[in-house]
Amino acid sequence: MRLSTRLSIFFLGTVALILVGFSATLYAAASKYLHRQADERLDAALNTLVAAAEFSDHGVEWEPQERRLSFGRRTVEGQFLWIVCDARGRRLDGSSPTDPEPSWTDSIMTATPAGRPRRVEDRGGQLWRVMARRLEAPRTGGSDGADEPSVHEVLILGAAVSLSGVGETLRNLALMLTALSCGTWTLALLVGGRLCQRALKPVSEMAEAARAIAGHEFDERLPIAATGDELEDLGRAFNGLLDRQHESHDRQRRFTGDASHQLRTPLTAIQGQVDLALRQTRSAEEYHRVLTVVQGKTRHLRQIVEALLFLARADAESQQPPLEPIKLTDWLREHMAAWTGPRPDDVRFEAEGGDAPCVLAHPTLLGELLDNLLDNACKYSEPGTPIIVRASRDGDSVRLSVEDRGVGIEAGAVLHVADPFFRTPQARSRDSKGLGLGLSVAARLAKLFGGRLDVESRPGRGSTFSVVLPTATARPPLDQKSVSI
Repeated sequence: MRLSTRLSIFFLGTVALILVGFSATLYAAASKYLHRQADERLDAALNTLVAAAEFSDHGVEWEPQERRLSFGRRTVEGQFLWIVCDARGRRLDGSSPTDPEPSWTDSIMTATPAGRPRRVEDRGGQLWRVMARRLEAPRTGGSDGADEPSVHEVLILGAAVSLSGVGETLRNLALMLTALSCGTWTLALLVGGRLCQRALKPVSEMAEAARAIAGHEFDERLPIAATGDELEDLGRAFNGLLDRQHESHDRQRRFTGDASHQLRTPLTAIQGQVDLALRQTRSAEEYHRVLTVVQGKTRHLRQIVEALLFLARADAESQQPPLEPIKLTDWLREHMAAWTGPRPDDVRFEAEGGDAPCVLAHPTLLGELLDNLLDNACKYSEPGTPIIVRASRDGDSVRLSVEDRGVGIEAGAVLHVADPFFRTPQARSRDSKGLGLGLSVAARLAKLFGGRLDVESRPGRGSTFSVVLPTATARPPLDQKSVSI
């Protein structure tokens, strides 16, 4: 079932419940009001009849010839009748002397001094609202007034109003509410369905565009409707995902091409040397020279393969290596004392602000990270120039930096120094045997430790590569500005 259909069903169901609830509530309120109005008219009529009766020591006197009774204007109720009877049920007075006694006369004979309204059905099936009161004269022990025909010991006063007017009014109200509800629901069906289709049209367009994009087309993007709502944000999020996929594909394609080129170069050299040596019989010295060249190229090839395996393994593994607290200052002193790299006299360690706090890292991998930075500094700076290793606190983190006085890096190349196989023109001119993978490995190791690799450089004046690592007591989330690999 389509989303627009589900939303329309929910919307129309809600509207239907609201309309039914509103109509039922209004109908119940109108019915209660009309019946209460009928009861109030009956109560007022009985009060008028009670006021017309006179109490004396002999009984209750009723003289219909002396008074004209008025019961107010007619309201929405139907026919109104009243009657006055004695204790035996004989009719003494009524709404009209010629009217026959109504069928509800028997129901008023059981009236109490403060009777409640009743609903009675007459012989014709018509409903009446009936109320009656019983008037009794106080007993004083004197004459009961039996000789006076207008004096009675008990009077039964009754009033009835037909509910035909109330029923007709309620029927008309029910018809009107039904018509209005059906009209409103139909309008909601038409308008709501159209609004749902228009609101979800951007989703349909994005789905069609996504189906039309082939697997090899990385430049295509989804259409985004300027609605300013969550659908526009969804489209931008999908396009952002496609941008990142495109960038990742381009980076992978460049990486594959660079890796193929880097692997082909030593393999071609090895193949050429072997083919040349096998063309004819050579001397032992010539074979020794060829094997020496092959050995060097093989070592170069092994370095490339190991770096590629590390980068591929870091991409595939979802769990980071086990980290442990390391006293960075003490660890740096021990590592620098055991370092066997080139130019040991040019490298010195400085601890700014005392001992640096403990960091969370893996000792062996941290050593490989620092060795890569030191090797890079030695390659691209002149012998005799200082290479300074510093450790300092940086807020809740620790900054481990390697500073050189080398050739530096152009501003436009700083963002790409951690890309695999990326080498600046200055680097190619100084070291033709470089792989372009050392900084990629360093940046990947920094990310595995929950840190980042920062680069500051000025062409001709040197570079500073800084690894920012979390302390053992605070491990903030990865900085989104860290170098992307």
